[in-house]
Amino acid sequence: MIRYIAAAVAFALVNLPLHATTYTFEPQHTEGIVRWSHLGFANPTAQFSRVEGTLNFDAADPTRASVTATIALANMSSGVPDLDDNFHSVDFFDTAKFPTAMFKSTKVAPGGAADKFVVTGNLSVHGVTRPVTLDVTLNKIGLDVRNNLPSIGFDATTTLKRSDFGLGAYVPQVSDEVSIHITVQADEAKGYAKILRADADAAAADAKAAAQRASQAEAAAKQ
Repeated sequence: MIRYIAAAVAFALVNLPLHATTYTFEPQHTEGIVRWSHLGFANPTAQFSRVEGTLNFDAADPTRASVTATIALANMSSGVPDLDDNFHSVDFFDTAKFPTAMFKSTKVAPGGAADKFVVTGNLSVHGVTRPVTLDVTLNKIGLDVRNNLPSIGFDATTTLKRSDFGLGAYVPQVSDEVSIHITVQADEAKGYAKILRADADAAAADAKAAAQRASQAEAAAKQ
């Protein structure tokens, strides 16, 4: 199995440009899950689905990669409205004052297999910055057949103590340790920007055409 993964990664690498490529996180296929223990009885989760980020990846030397990510906390959701209100309150994330969390890598090291990496960086949450380590699995690198852009995908996991970030309310009834799992698809930045611009231009043209039709209908109604 390990040899199969290594061969697949090697095949992908030789079919990509041998220079660093900048990728932009694709928001429709990027999200994170936070899991904690409640009194030891259950392990609830919350999802953050607005993650913006940039990855610089050198296929010839993945350890030269760097990544930055910004997580919008205001839309973090557990599916339980009362709990979400607590998350946003001053007792927890205080999203009115600290609306985002930010991560910036400082080092990328090989992991235990060809598709595994250990990424160290600084995480800023709730006005506190701490070093964290992510275990990263490279899922795939290649062309996205939907938009024909060079793309990359990976999963990252880590375990944090929320009290390290001033978020220790209700410990130990609610576990101090929380596990985080993030999955990311990122597309080549320049090509992705062109697609977004084309979509915006098309939307603007549709809005202009709709406004013209509305004006014509209003004019006809006055006759």
